[in-house]
Amino acid sequence: MNPTLKRLLGATAAAATGAAALLGTGAGAADAAGRAHHAYCDRAVRPVWTGGDPSRNMTAHGCDLPDGGRRWYTVEVDTLVEPHYRTDYLDDGVDRTETTHDRTIRCLGYTSHGDTVDWFGCVPH
Repeated sequence: MNPTLKRLLGATAAAATGAAALLGTGAGAADAAGRAHHAYCDRAVRPVWTGGDPSRNMTAHGCDLPDGGRRWYTVEVDTLVEPHYRTDYLDDGVDRTETTHDRTIRCLGYTSHGDTVDWFGCVPH
């Protein structure tokens, strides 16, 4: 077989294998996102900073947490309170507060103590 043809076939096979590996990784990530564990909370507070971006952290109460420690949780909140701060510092006060109902927020994980659950790594909505 011609050496140039061998190289071309080898490069094509490598590209096909790499594409399959990338598709497999993406499918795995999408599948993992689809299997996110669900949590339910009665109420939660999530600060919103001056640029309009919500905090990546949220404090909730009355939560029904899933069993087992996994990554990426879908948190359904009955009442979400979002205080909009005047600056990027808590000490500078709240400009206004918005309350919404039946919100779904994705978070990376949580810590809990008593009735309080601190969610972290929450993505903007």
